[in-house]
Amino acid sequence: MNLSPVKIEILEALLLREKPVKALEIAQEIAVDRPAVQMHLIGLVRMGCAASPAKGFYVISENGKKALGIPEVTKELALRILGHTSLDKSFYFYKEIGRPLNLLAQDLLSFCDKITKVDDESIKFHTERGDFEVWFEALGDVELVKKMSFLKRKDLPSEELRAKIREMVENRCIKLSMSAGKASTVI
Repeated sequence: MNLSPVKIEILEALLLREKPVKALEIAQEIAVDRPAVQMHLIGLVRMGCAASPAKGFYVISENGKKALGIPEVTKELALRILGHTSLDKSFYFYKEIGRPLNLLAQDLLSFCDKITKVDDESIKFHTERGDFEVWFEALGDVELVKKMSFLKRKDLPSEELRAKIREMVENRCIKLSMSAGKASTVI
């Protein structure tokens, strides 16, 4: 599927949202006028890349995720992503190179907890280096890798970035738990 750069940008913005969003919010976020965004959203709905669950609101669809290179999650993959990792595959938080914080996450749920305990320098350090994406990829979660990559480009202040990362991972845990057929145990 060949999508224009604006349509891709709209899909990226929809991917980062967990709730239906209006065209105006997307337009403000990507700095494109609302009528143009509305036109592209209508086109994305017709293509099956987005859906409109309520009049004037839009969400990304599974086809939209596929267009961004995100595969559908099977029960087995969801269980693997949510699983507990060994110490050598855990995420170790650092303030900078050579300055570990003696804090580690062995799964996505513990990551949600730990990210609230590290300082802004650590968030900035790992974001700039792409460490979060590397760990999410090692877990097998392409969707979190993409979301983190899109979020990183927004150049948010550290506190807002921390909150968005935590929310993003927490929501992902809920969806993966549902896909795995498990009760959600989010912190």
